[in-house]
Amino acid sequence: MDIGKGLPAIERHRDLHIWIIENLRVVPVPERAYGNFFEEHCYIVLHVPQNLKAAQGAPSDLHYWVGKEAGAQAQGEAGAFVQHLQEVLGAAATVQHREAQGHESDCFRSYFRMGIIYRKGGLASGLRHVETNMYNIQRLLHIQAGKHVSATEVELSWNSFNKGDIFLLDLGKVMIQWNGPETSIPEKARGRALTYSLQDRERGGRAQIGEVDDEVEAADLMQVMEAVLGCRVGSLQATTPSKSINQLQKASVRLYHVCEKDEDLVIQELATCPLTQDLLQEKNYYILDQGGFKIYVWQGRRSSLQEKKEAAFSRALAFIQAKGYPTYTNVEVVNDGAESAAFKQLFQTWSTKQQRNKNLGGLSKLTQVRLDVGQLHSQPELAAQLRMVDDASGKVEVWCIQDSRRQPVERKHHGQLYAGNCYLVLYTYQKMGRAQHILYLWQGHQATTHEINGLNCNAEELDLLYHGALVQEHVIMGSEPPHFLAILQGQLVVFQGRMGHNGKGQPASATRLFHVQGTDSYNTRTVEVQARASALNSSDIFLLVTASTCYLWFGKGCSGDQREMARMVVTAISGENKETVLEGQEPPHFWEALGGRAPYPSHKRLPEDVSSFQPRLFECSSQMGHLVLTEVVFFSQEDLDKYDIMLLDAWQEIFLWLGEAASERKKESVAWGQEYLKTHPAGRSPATPIVVIKQGHEPPTFTGWFLTWDPYKWTVSEPCEEVVDGSLGARPAIAEITAELNNFHLSRGPSNGRTGPLTLRRLEGSQEVSGNELQRGPKAGGTGTGSYHSSPRLSISGSLPREQLMHQAAEDLPEGVDPAHKESYLSDSDFQDIFGKSKEEFYSMAKWRQQQEKKRLGFF
Repeated sequence: MDIGKGLPAIERHRDLHIWIIENLRVVPVPERAYGNFFEEHCYIVLHVPQNLKAAQGAPSDLHYWVGKEAGAQAQGEAGAFVQHLQEVLGAAATVQHREAQGHESDCFRSYFRMGIIYRKGGLASGLRHVETNMYNIQRLLHIQAGKHVSATEVELSWNSFNKGDIFLLDLGKVMIQWNGPETSIPEKARGRALTYSLQDRERGGRAQIGEVDDEVEAADLMQVMEAVLGCRVGSLQATTPSKSINQLQKASVRLYHVCEKDEDLVIQELATCPLTQDLLQEKNYYILDQGGFKIYVWQGRRSSLQEKKEAAFSRALAFIQAKGYPTYTNVEVVNDGAESAAFKQLFQTWSTKQQRNKNLGGLSKLTQVRLDVGQLHSQPELAAQLRMVDDASGKVEVWCIQDSRRQPVERKHHGQLYAGNCYLVLYTYQKMGRAQHILYLWQGHQATTHEINGLNCNAEELDLLYHGALVQEHVIMGSEPPHFLAILQGQLVVFQGRMGHNGKGQPASATRLFHVQGTDSYNTRTVEVQARASALNSSDIFLLVTASTCYLWFGKGCSGDQREMARMVVTAISGENKETVLEGQEPPHFWEALGGRAPYPSHKRLPEDVSSFQPRLFECSSQMGHLVLTEVVFFSQEDLDKYDIMLLDAWQEIFLWLGEAASERKKESVAWGQEYLKTHPAGRSPATPIVVIKQGHEPPTFTGWFLTWDPYKWTVSEPCEEVVDGSLGARPAIAEITAELNNFHLSRGPSNGRTGPLTLRRLEGSQEVSGNELQRGPKAGGTGTGSYHSSPRLSISGSLPREQLMHQAAEDLPEGVDPAHKESYLSDSDFQDIFGKSKEEFYSMAKWRQQQEKKRLGFF
């Protein structure tokens, strides 16, 4: 196999590279064909992170894709090329994946935003299908329109259809999207996006599109379909049950140690969840089994088996076979020091060697910089890392939930909360001249279910008062985020018991002990604990309140900053004279008040472990009552769709983003966030803050996790939005569609006298573009369930020089040029040079973005 010839195709400015194994040779796949996979072949897909945010510490991903009809020889050659690429790229910085057709990882599917298309046969027989302007086509695509869309060529027959999926009848110049009666609005929109992508990539925008959403109302389109497929006999097949793996199934993880003994491979179970990073020793080799859903192979940098890298997949496949798992089970091979984000999150904590030496967390950073509200808003990535939307100088309102109603809390008592109650804390700040709101839903450890329900109901009432503009953050006592602590100015004190209707707590005992933790206003909290000597800790400060004296006890390990904050806090607890007591110099009355001496933690508290977890974005859905997540890797704002509920895991807090059309499912989304934490294989804390955000009201702590964020993306007027839930465009008469079909010859294929589907054959000598072709129509404006769209088409042959198109008035354009789509007449190279992207990428953008680009560059 000549693998050397494939390597020059790695261009450093591109992040995705694909090769196909053709006739046992490695051949680069042209960029316009990305996303098309022939089932008789194997492919190699390399992703190299290019942008700074994604590339920071992120390894390259090397995928080995196997078509379901691929031969053993092709698989062997693909494996050899993978190993060669590993050597070229540096094995230590690359994650390897084995992908099987129809069962690809979310990482693999995320590369192809418009979807993956599985082609029948081999490359030689189908190469022309990915060439632009080919019309001699007749095929049926079965579209499965989840968050990651895929389309499979199936038999041209009504027997291929079912009630729950989308099918695209592609006749070259006519494309008809048929939506099953049980498909959802988001599925139809995603299917439509794939259809338009095919129209642009493979027909140069010169195909008419029709959509069947109701067969009765779209009778004209059904006539066309029946002319090709024959009359449908009987009812449609039932919806195919989803095979998605839910979070409960992914919750189980088992770690196995792999070693060689007398040339035999020995696999021994080592641990189950929750796993810790120190289980992985650099001299060893491990297999991690995530519930049979995915198999990871971890190779220690000093492992003796590391020398046999080529056997990693074979060992994993042998493990899969021994366990009785399906042969298509996904396999990921990671190297010591270059683990994927998904692998790291299977462990309770994860830190790099640099972090272990550094031991500097986000809270420490807050003490080193003076927060500037302008800086946080102009640098949302800083706001996200520090978990601070601003400098906490905005307006604060607090309510206590009593008898399911909101009772206002006086300003001087804002920071004094009770463990038996629930509170609403509303924070208002200014951003870009507009008021923004965050509503914290604080839940005490001793709060009853009734009070928690009252908290949620009152939060919904407030949200209605603010017209749905509130960002809601669910906070559990003891897990308050930095911004919550900052708006209370470090004065948060949590008392035991409940607050009465008079605004005071229940009668307190004569002796009370308060634990003060923190070094500044961003991380200080004070909590009442049991008044026992065993509750003390040498690293912290405690306030002991008795009937006669108030002792401020300083542990030996506390710092000057801790002491300063403690002196500020204690005034809110007791106005009595305070007696400062140093550890080891306590008077007898101190110990008597605590019931006598007792052992307590006296060692210096270790610095908080700094975990190295990348944020991960998932689409949420439900199946049989269980949460199902689909990950979007290398995510961007474009991955947030108005029909979606998305979960962004930033580890220290969970964000739930509700699209405009999903905002009514807020209660369901919070339950999903809680289920995510409960079933996470790393044993996540159920007290992790959950932030609920509605589309268009995103705080910088959320947007900062995205590479770029356009705050105006969803504020553009309706005519400029992408048409996704109406018709596909203007509705020309069916006669015009029929005119397109007149370029074909209808004849019956061999059917032995039986009635069967008609076969469409192109008339010999017919013109590629007929003179009476329809002119382009707008994508917006039509309505109805059966609809058409006449797309951009050239009425001239070839491309035109940029000088004849840029900044030219309609009357000055060459004859035959559509002034609304001047850019489509550019050559591919000129288009790339001017717009900085391919035509495919440009036409996959939202329409309002296309218009902006065209205005800026002189093509509007």
